[in-house]
Amino acid sequence: MQAITRDVMEYDVLIVGAGPAGLSAAIRIKQLAAIANQEISVCILEKGAEVGAHILSGAVIDPIALDELIPDWKALGAPLKTPVTDDRFMLLDEDQAFRIPNPLLPPLMNNHGAYIVSLGNVCRWLATQAEGLGVEIYPGFTAADVLYHENGAVKGVVTGDMGLDKAGKQKADFAAGMELHAKYTLIGEGVRGSLTKVLEAQFNLRDQADTQKYGIGFKELWQVAPSKHQPGLVSHTQGWPLDNSTGGGSFIYHLEDNLVAVGFVVHLNYSNPYLSPFDEFQRFKTHPSIRGLFEGGKRLSYGARAISEGGLQSIPELTFPGGALIGCAAGFLNVPRIKGTHNAMKSGMLAADAVVDALAAGRSSDKLVAYPAAIKASWVWQDLDKVRNIKPALSKFGNVFGSMYGGFEMWLASFGVRLPWTFSHKKPDHACLKLANECTPINYPKPDGKVSFDKLSSVYISNVNHEENQPCHLHLADASLAISVNLNKYDSPESRYCPAGVYEIIKSDTGPRLQINAQNCIHCKTCDIKDPMQNITWVTPEGGGGPNYPNM
Repeated sequence: MQAITRDVMEYDVLIVGAGPAGLSAAIRIKQLAAIANQEISVCILEKGAEVGAHILSGAVIDPIALDELIPDWKALGAPLKTPVTDDRFMLLDEDQAFRIPNPLLPPLMNNHGAYIVSLGNVCRWLATQAEGLGVEIYPGFTAADVLYHENGAVKGVVTGDMGLDKAGKQKADFAAGMELHAKYTLIGEGVRGSLTKVLEAQFNLRDQADTQKYGIGFKELWQVAPSKHQPGLVSHTQGWPLDNSTGGGSFIYHLEDNLVAVGFVVHLNYSNPYLSPFDEFQRFKTHPSIRGLFEGGKRLSYGARAISEGGLQSIPELTFPGGALIGCAAGFLNVPRIKGTHNAMKSGMLAADAVVDALAAGRSSDKLVAYPAAIKASWVWQDLDKVRNIKPALSKFGNVFGSMYGGFEMWLASFGVRLPWTFSHKKPDHACLKLANECTPINYPKPDGKVSFDKLSSVYISNVNHEENQPCHLHLADASLAISVNLNKYDSPESRYCPAGVYEIIKSDTGPRLQINAQNCIHCKTCDIKDPMQNITWVTPEGGGGPNYPNM
C-alpha cells in the first residue's frame, strides 16, 4: 500500500477541542503573549461541524473563571442572560415530591451568582473572542492520532482522512489528513476522548490515580407555555424512578424566552444490565410533579453525553512530554454541584500560563510541570477537595445514606472542617454489571409521544449526520464477544445503555448478530465506558460528523 503524503502545519501551541477548556487556554495564551509582546501561534481543532455543535451541558455556570479570563464579558455580549433566582431540591417517590428546605442544604449547593446558559452558545461566543485575538480554529477536523518525536515526546496530531469508504479504501473525493506539529499540545477533547485514552496508556498517566467513574447525562430543550415558565428557576431531584442502588438525578433549568432545559443523569456503575438510562429519563418526565410543566409544550432538541464523576482521586497525571490534559479530558467535574465548566476553563488558563512561560524560556516538547502544581494551588483543587468523598459515598452506602453522609461532609466543609480520610473508587463502571440471570428485567412504559419519546425520534432532533459510506468508528476488538458474552450472558446491555439506538441484535436463520447503526451515534462514549468486556472502542469518525446541537 502506497504511503500517504501529508501536508504539515507548524504551530507553537496546538489545542484539541473547542470546548470551554480549549478556548479558555487559547484566549489566555494570546492575552499573555500580547502583554509580553510575544508572537505565539495557536491552533484549535474541533471535530464538530462548527464550534458548539458537540457541546452538551445542563448548564448552570459559575462565572468565577470567566470573570478572571474576560472581566468585561457582560459588555462584550457574552450569552449569560439568565441569573439563577430560585433554587429547589426535591426527593421523589413514585407519586409525590418532597422539597428539602433551602436552609437545610449545604451552602456549597447554592447557585446564587450563577447563570443558566446554553454552553454551546457560550463556546461559540468564546470562539469569536479567541479568533479576535488571532487564534486559528478549524471546525470539522478530527484529531485522529498522536504524533511523537524520536525521543517519545508528543509532536502533535494527524487529522483524520476524508473520503474513505466502509472498507477503508480511497474514494474519488479522498483527502489525506494533515500533520499538525506544535511545541506543546493541549488535549481538551472532553470525557473519554480517544486521544486521551492513547496518551494515558502511552505515558502511564493513570498509574497513581483511582479508576475514573462516569455517568451518562441526557438533556432536552423544551419551549413551554409562558404561564409555566419561571426564568431563573433551578430544580434538582433525586429518587424515583431510580432505586436506592442506582445513582443519579434530574435537573430542570428555566432559561429565557420560555425555554426549559430538562436533563437526567444516571451513574454508570449500575448493576442491572436490563436498565435503560434513556428510558429512565423518559419515565422521569411522567412523574405527577413534573409532567405538567411539559404538557402542551414543544420538545426542540435532544442529546446525551458521558460525564466524568471520579473527582479529585480519579484525576490522572496531567502532563506528558510535549503537552497536557485540560478540562473534562482530565475530569474536573464537581459531581454534587453538577458543575465543571468553571473548573475546565480555569484548567485551560493554568495550562496556558505554563505554556507561555515555557515558550518564553525557549523550551519545547518537555513536561509542563508548573501546570499540575498550579492546579493544586488553585481554587479548582479546593472546589474538588471539598466534595471528594461524595461520589464514592454514594457507591459505598447507596443513595439514601450516601446522600446523608455527603450532606454532613459538605456542611463541615462550609465551616472549614476537612475530614482526614479520602474514599477510593474500587471498581471501573464496566465491572459493576451483573449477569442477566442474576437480575430482573425492567418493563418500561410505552412513550406517549407528548412528554415521553422513543430513541429514534429523539436522535432525529439531535441533528445527527454521518457520511454513510465511511469506516465504522465503533470498533469491536473481537466481534464474536457480542454474541458469546454480551448477548448470552448479559442480554446485550449495549442495546439499552446506548442513548441513540446504535446497537441492535438482529435474529436470522443463521443465528443472532450484532448490527451497529453507526450513523445514529451522538458521540456520548457510553459504549466505550460500559461494555462489560471493554470490547468496544470509540474512535473519531469523518470530520464534522455527529450531532449538531443548537442552543444546547
